[in-house]
Order: sequence, then structure tokens, then C-alpha cells
Amino acid sequence: MGHPSGNRRGAKTMKENSRMTNFPSSSKPSGRRLLAVFAHPDDESFGPGGTLALYARRGDEVHLICATRGEVGEAPPDLNGFASVGEMREDELRRAASVLGLKAVRFLGYRDSGMPGSPDNHHPQALTAASLNEVAQPVAGYIREIRPQVVITFDPIGGYRHPDHIAIHRATVEAFRMAGDPSWDINSLPPYSPQKLYYSTFSRRFLRGIVRLLPLLGQDPHRFGKNKDIDLASLAESDFPIHATISIREVMRLKEQASACHAS
Repeated sequence: MGHPSGNRRGAKTMKENSRMTNFPSSSKPSGRRLLAVFAHPDDESFGPGGTLALYARRGDEVHLICATRGEVGEAPPDLNGFASVGEMREDELRRAASVLGLKAVRFLGYRDSGMPGSPDNHHPQALTAASLNEVAQPVAGYIREIRPQVVITFDPIGGYRHPDHIAIHRATVEAFRMAGDPSWDINSLPPYSPQKLYYSTFSRRFLRGIVRLLPLLGQDPHRFGKNKDIDLASLAESDFPIHATISIREVMRLKEQASACHAS
């Protein structure tokens, strides 16, 4: 299965599944390049990790831009021997990237903004504190440098409405446009327009079933997760059309191994 077809400028959505589909596998360079743009270490594995591993296995160059180092994520008291949460999570990401077969990982250097209402939202280096163009310009620069045929990022609500997910989604959409605009001088790199922009998402059908089941188990679907800050019921109603479904059965083991790298 090649890169799914679609309109050059119209963003598409894609999801993963684990049903069996036979793909030719090759370690020979294909000449194709894919760029994934996400917010935190672990987004690349828990989200489209199977897709990234699959295309890397097929010989495509798969690059990752990570906007932050996940500085406000949970961590063990000893930080596994690292000096900071950010250093620990960067190490986890680099190990996961190796498992997935990524060509390179680049960081934008912003700080994790935390969930809505967190004091971290107001940190001066927080991703959400930066303007749209400020974030989009380096992403556009990497698009011009890497010259990917396909760019992948979050869907418009960032999967579960994390502020950083939404911010990097918006910046990537703008960067996709900006990279091909010759009026933008970005490090003297020539303009380049990728063929496709995809949003990584998932079918809401399964999620709606979970929302119906949780009250029967005594749980509130409006206050889900360890911090009770995820509204599953609302997410289940925010549906997006699926334009491409990527079977990841043959690389499920790699996705699981990459996800396990993010032990924190």
C-alpha cells in the first residue's frame, strides 16, 4: 500500500488498525520521505507509531519533529537518574525512535504547557504561549529542508484536547502552507510544497461504546483518566471523516516496544 491519494492542499485524516494486510517490506531506500509533527515524547508511539514503523520498514525516510520535551509529564522521584523530567523523556523518545526506525528527531525547544487550567499554561516558554507564526516558521523550515511528500500531525482537537496538541496541529497546518510560499524567506531555503497533509485520528465508534459502558462500571465518562481531566463523552461526539486506514498488524510488536520505552 503506497501513500494514500488525496488533494494536495486538502488535509486528510488517517487511522491505524491491526487487521491483516500484506505489504511488501524492504530496507532499501524508497526515495519517499514522511514528516511527523507532534507535541510531546510518546505522542509518536502511542498515536501513529505503527504507521511510522511501517513506512520506515518499507524504506521510506521517516522524520519526527517534537515541539517540547514533555517537561510536566509524570515521572518517578529519582527521574531514573536524569537531571530533569525533560532529559528523561527525551531519552525515552530517542530510544522509541530507534525502535520505530525513524531517520531523525528534531526538537523545537518549547516547554510542555500542561493540561487546560494548569499553571504551566502560563510559563513564558510554554508552547501555547508562542504565536502561531513563531511555531510554524521552524516547522516550515524543516519541511523545506527535509522535503517530505507527506506530513502527519494531530487532528484539529489534538486527540483529546490537550492544549499543546491543538497548538502544534495549528502550527503544522500553517507551516504546510508557509513552506510553499515564496514570500517567506526561511533560512534561504527554496519553497517546497508537500503533496499531502494527514491528521492522525481514530474511529469514534469504539469510543462511543466505552462512553456507554463506563457509567455501568461506576465511572463518569466526562471525567476520565488519572487526573479526571478528559471528557470522553465530548470526544466521542467530535468525529472526523477517515480518508485512509493503515493496517499495522505486521509492525504491532514495534509499536508496543516503542510505547514501552515511555515508561514514565
